[in-house]
Amino acid sequence: MLQDRDSLDDLRMYRRRLWVDLKARTGFDCRPSMALVEEDIVAIEAGLESLSGRVGG
Repeated sequence: MLQDRDSLDDLRMYRRRLWVDLKARTGFDCRPSMALVEEDIVAIEAGLESLSGRVGG
């Protein structure tokens, strides 16, 4: 389970950096991509929450 948590943490941090990079872009409308990245972050955080809620995991 620890590997699952570490992998999800890494993925969440990557997505957060990606969101910041998209927000900093000029000359492009990155809002649709940013919305998708936000959805990913929400799903990843839900996965982390489910791992935290497991007994013995």
